[in-house]
Amino acid sequence: MEALGGYRSKSSKWKERTLKVFLSLAVCMGGLFLVQHKLIRSTKTKDFYSFDVLDAKGRTMSLEKYRGKVSLVVNVASHCELTEKNYRALQELHRELGTSHFNVLGFPCSQFGHTEQGMSRDIEAWTKATYGITFPFFSKIKIMGSESNPAFKFLTDSVQKIPKWNFWKFLVGPDGQVVKFWKSEEPFEEIRQEVTAQVRQIILKKRLEL
Repeated sequence: MEALGGYRSKSSKWKERTLKVFLSLAVCMGGLFLVQHKLIRSTKTKDFYSFDVLDAKGRTMSLEKYRGKVSLVVNVASHCELTEKNYRALQELHRELGTSHFNVLGFPCSQFGHTEQGMSRDIEAWTKATYGITFPFFSKIKIMGSESNPAFKFLTDSVQKIPKWNFWKFLVGPDGQVVKFWKSEEPFEEIRQEVTAQVRQIILKKRLEL
């Protein structure tokens, strides 16, 4: 009820102020919750499979499809003294261990002496025609500098090493964490043994779960 003269009573004003304070506090608390939630999400530890990348045709795809498998991630190049030897060995390993538990993942890069030229889809087509490559191929990336690909940067940050040349190899476990890495010149037989051991662990684990 209003007081004489059309003015609101002290009680009415007090209730209005209380409501305003309550609404302000609610808005502030809601804002703080959203900020905290965003910070928690942004600081959450990522793994390799949590990233999105572009395939050779420029389409966005999630690396999540490879979770639960072993991946050998390689910065590849088409015009390098190491190209033929590595492409043949990588394809043989990919074919031998199959895609149920393992994949080679090729990321073209032209930051080392411009040894990777042309469009990504043309690079992929050339590798298929020349070496019969069947393992997944992605869009050309940068792995050094401020424009480095986030997924590949996760790999280099994990081992605290940045590739010095083409065909560095990063072994990623089924949980998306880096298990081991090899430089360009390291023996491929050692890589084969380590990858095979990782794949066997997955197979054994699945058998025990049956």
